[in-house]
Amino acid sequence: MNQMLPASVPPSPELERLRNLLGAEKVKLGVHIRKMNSPGSPVYRMAENVIPSAGILVASFAGTLLVHWYLGAALLAAGCWWWMMKHLPRVKDGVFDRTAALVLSDPAVFDFWWSRGVLSLYARLPDGTERAAMRRNDWRDWVRALPADLETQAPGRRAEDTP
Repeated sequence: MNQMLPASVPPSPELERLRNLLGAEKVKLGVHIRKMNSPGSPVYRMAENVIPSAGILVASFAGTLLVHWYLGAALLAAGCWWWMMKHLPRVKDGVFDRTAALVLSDPAVFDFWWSRGVLSLYARLPDGTERAAMRRNDWRDWVRALPADLETQAPGRRAEDTP
């Protein structure tokens, strides 16, 4: 994917507030893992995806060739279990962390990936209402529409309970 990002723009107050809200765990950032863990994405790591799966297949073929297809099938089943239960969660966490660091680094980068439908935002407000923003929404307006004192409110407290 050829990225044509505009020149860096001045710091955005909305992105700074979003960083603060994410740091205070008042807002959650959603990342489309499948889009970001694809060749061409700046956060894609081939070594995380191709090498382990190739190793599983080579071990399975070797077991089938050298011993019996039962061993090959058992190695393939064990490799698939390891991939799904142990390795894939680490890959997803890594992709999320790298994507979050990338998009929160610059407003232009955030705008670019937001327009691609890779990001989403979610907040549960202290009064119990939930707000979400996706590609069709303007993330800057969404951040501005959040209560001004949201960063300072304790979890579980409602806005009207704050003195």
